[in-house]
This record gives sequence, C-alpha cells and structure tokens, in this order.
Amino acid sequence: MRPIWKGSISFGLVYIPIAVYPATREEKLSFRQLRRTDLSPIKYKKVAEADMKEVPADQIVKGFEYERGRYIVLSDEDFEKVRIESTHSIDITDFVDLDQVDPKFFYKPYFLEAQKGGEKAYALLHKALSGTGKIGVAKVVISNREYLAAVKPDGLFLILELMHFASEVLTPEELNRPSTTLNDKELKMAQTLIDSMSAEWKPQKYRDEYRNAVMEIIEQKAKNKALPAAPTAVPRSTNVVDLVKVLQESINRSQSVRVKRGGNGAGVRRRATSALIKQKRRAVA
Repeated sequence: MRPIWKGSISFGLVYIPIAVYPATREEKLSFRQLRRTDLSPIKYKKVAEADMKEVPADQIVKGFEYERGRYIVLSDEDFEKVRIESTHSIDITDFVDLDQVDPKFFYKPYFLEAQKGGEKAYALLHKALSGTGKIGVAKVVISNREYLAAVKPDGLFLILELMHFASEVLTPEELNRPSTTLNDKELKMAQTLIDSMSAEWKPQKYRDEYRNAVMEIIEQKAKNKALPAAPTAVPRSTNVVDLVKVLQESINRSQSVRVKRGGNGAGVRRRATSALIKQKRRAVA
C-alpha cells in the first residue's frame, strides 16, 4: 500500500514525521453504457451548450458561476496565488474531548504511520491521547484542498479523520419532529427488545448483500446459466395500530433466533464485558 503523501504532525514545538495511508476503500460495481445492437461502449464528448459543438481540451477553462449566467474564469496562475503553504503538515491547534464532537463531523479516516526519527514522539502522542479521551483538531491540505481533521488513537496506531467544517453540517430544523407521547410500558418493551438484540460489534458479519447478489447474476450470465425468478417481496404494514403487540412479537422472534443460534443475551454480555476489560488493560499498559 502506497502513502497518499508524507509529511508531519505538529503541535506546540513537537514535530512527528509521518506517512498517510488510506484506511478504507469503496467496493462498488462499475458499469459501462453500451449500444444495444453490438455492445459497443458509449463515449462522452465535451460539447458547448451554445452550439452543441465539441470543444478541444485546450479550449476548456474553469469558471465559477458568480451570478446566474455570469461566470468568473480562474486560470492556473489564479489558483497558485491561493495555494496554502502547509501542504505537508498536520497542524494540531487544539485538543478537545472526543465526546464533545458530533459524529456527523467525521467522514473519512486515514492511517498515520511513524517515519524514521518520529517513532518515540508518535508513541507518546498515541498513549497521551488514549489516556485522556481527547483528539487533536487540526488543519491539513490534501490535493490542494484544506480540510478540518482530527488526530485520534485507533488500536496501536493514530488515524487522521477528515471532518466537515461547521458550515457543511446541516441541521434537521425543517424535518417534522415526533411529538407522540410514550407510556412506560412501551418504553420498557422497546428497551427489552434492544437488550435482546444486543451483540458484540463484529463488522465482518455485515456484508453488502446487494453487491453480492448482482455479482452472482453477472457470474451466471457469463456462464450462460438460467437465472432464477425474482423473489416476491413481502409487503410490510406501515400502519402500526398496537405498538405493544408489535414490540412483544419482535421480542419473541429475537429470543427465538438466539435460541436457534445456540446463544443467549447473558453470554453475549459476558463476552462483551470481557472484551472491554481487555481493551482497557491494553490502553493502561
């Protein structure tokens, strides 16, 4: 795996050389548009709206629609004038409690790897953050764009997680706020259902079933095999009249599934508690 760039973490007078690596990847199926008669791939041409004529690459410029129908053209020289200096430094400006940050601010993580000469300072920052529950809030430039970011401990490594600026995070002010009153019985049964469905977090068990199903169809068609009939969707009732009854049926179904799997809620909770204790011990060590 290649780093997307190399630079440093800096806070106060501390300087830590690091390399930045992707921490996630997007697995999606890509399809080409084809002509039905001979399956020839469709190409896209860049044409001008004014006369629908194709425009060569050397005649294309970048413009910002300042007002409706009025464009301000920016050249490469214009972009150079606003180039940000610290393009290879993750400059931490503040340390804040992770619990204070709304999860909606985070959206893309990267691994941070210590480089030669920075191992001790890297380990020190990792352990200090792990012991305080804080994250470093920083500015970082990737591909000539400035991002808000957080430096966070993650297992044995530090990660850099890109964040939205406050102006990018929307508020649900226009949504309808539920105003229905709830009684104690409904709330207690909902909590019982949540407890009966609680389990350890195992991300490997969650798979993209839609992608797998599409790939299966592709494989079958590639081998000229007959495709099975589309499954009939079972309609779900959207008019919940007796909420308590629905909750009770859900609890019974959840408990039945656990019995079939040979597990129970207590065992799951014991394993979860054991895992948490081990995690805390590692953090202290």
